[in-house]
Amino acid sequence: MNATNTKMMISKSRLVVLLVLALLLTASAHAAAPGITGPTFDLTAQAGSISQPDGAAVYSWGYGCRVAPAGFAPAAIGGAFCNSMQVPGPTLIVHEGDAVTVHLLNGLPAAAGNTSILFPGFSVTATGGVTGLMTQEAAPGTTVTYTFTATSPGTRAYYSGTQGDLQVEMGLYGAIIVLPTNATVLGGCATAQTNNLQAESTWGETDFRLAFAAYDHASTCYDREYLFQFSEMDPKIHNAALAQVTDITTCTTSASRPTCPTTLAVPTEPYQPAYFLINGRSMPDDMDPNYATEYPHQPYNGNPHMHPGELTLIRVIGQGRWQHPFHEHGNHVRILARDGNLILSQTDAAKLGGRLEFTTDTTPGQAFDGIFYWTAKGLNWDAYGHNPSSNDSNAKLPCTPDANGYNTGAPTAINYYEWCQDHNKPVQVAPFGDVAGGGPATLPDPNIFANGPWYGGSPYLGPDATLRATGCMHAGALQSNAPNCGQTGSTPPSGTIANSPSGEAGFAFMWHSHNEREITTNNIFPGGMLMMMLVDSREFVIDESN
Repeated sequence: MNATNTKMMISKSRLVVLLVLALLLTASAHAAAPGITGPTFDLTAQAGSISQPDGAAVYSWGYGCRVAPAGFAPAAIGGAFCNSMQVPGPTLIVHEGDAVTVHLLNGLPAAAGNTSILFPGFSVTATGGVTGLMTQEAAPGTTVTYTFTATSPGTRAYYSGTQGDLQVEMGLYGAIIVLPTNATVLGGCATAQTNNLQAESTWGETDFRLAFAAYDHASTCYDREYLFQFSEMDPKIHNAALAQVTDITTCTTSASRPTCPTTLAVPTEPYQPAYFLINGRSMPDDMDPNYATEYPHQPYNGNPHMHPGELTLIRVIGQGRWQHPFHEHGNHVRILARDGNLILSQTDAAKLGGRLEFTTDTTPGQAFDGIFYWTAKGLNWDAYGHNPSSNDSNAKLPCTPDANGYNTGAPTAINYYEWCQDHNKPVQVAPFGDVAGGGPATLPDPNIFANGPWYGGSPYLGPDATLRATGCMHAGALQSNAPNCGQTGSTPPSGTIANSPSGEAGFAFMWHSHNEREITTNNIFPGGMLMMMLVDSREFVIDESN
């Protein structure tokens, strides 16, 4: 593991840690790559409003479902809906080789004129509608049909091909995910993931993946996945569009106004976005569940969650006009592909050639698939709070290294995928109510409140891990007469982050734009393009259903 691990518990912004951890570390996460299944989709483009954390309801346009879709995926997520307008548009989930058909009804205000959809990366045949600059377009109230074969797996964008500077800004964009069908690769991935699947079964965790692999390549196996679409909004453009649509709709002629306008003439420059979005939401709204009823036009969230050792696939699309330099704290991201094009080694065809990126770049209109990986390797202390002197059996679990140094032979154990080199290694040099002696870090004095709220919650992973480390557990209960037990004997002090020492403890990594303005909402921090990756030990069940 590299130097970025040194950032894992005290994030760039102490304020965000204070605000966010209290909300997140005590609750189940809700995230995945949800969407609708095909291969036939009946969509519409309509107007509506999307909400922002500052209370604004921003007039927007979005794609949505004209009729009920064939189905929703992943099926394990309940309460799914596809309204007639959403931002981003419905994620279209198909399989490699599918003959895909997309019917688009133009339900936008007549003043908006024609609209369309482009599907970059596919050879598309368009029928119906009228001829546009880039594709066949649907005039107001009419339908156009697009057909193509999903020739290769991967994540790609779709978006309006009509007056893109206005229509994409207004929200007419979405994602299409093509899943691989190579049985040999998928079967090999399933075999390679036997231990992780056994661990999920042991703890009663549901598999929310769309597939076992991202591509028809053995090196693209993954354990968990998320889709993030980055965009920005300039409310001046949206307000001007609403004002002109209203004026055209209500205009009557008079002596002073002999003619009424019939089409929009919305200026899109100068461009000054005030809202920065992940899947159509800004922080903290992006950390609410998928399909939350309070966001009828913004069904997808941004709230990644994982266990140590899991290969977490992130599908990312730049959907706006700006580039968004995005930083995933905790580790680099290994880029697998861009726009569905797998990146292979020039010298070894059996291996991927994608580079590790400290800050992932999201060029407008471009997508990438990457793997994020975190194991606690490199922390230089026992992240699971093992303590040989404890009376708690879970504090004495062994760590048997595999060829790579991880405890992968015990998928039903709490410390599955522990980095064995740090097993039983204490966390601090001069302990105050913690493991005795010799550790690499000195934690804040739990009696000093000023440090408490800045701290990430616990240096350990898992429920009861802090108490295991302090020797305060016996047969699963607090041992009140043990040394260093009680309110001041645990690390950190209980109650300051809304977590007791016996409650859930995980690591929270801030994932955010490296353009600092983009982590604000209408210039107020925190907000915008910011989310948290939560890492929890294996016994914590990650429930991504509603």
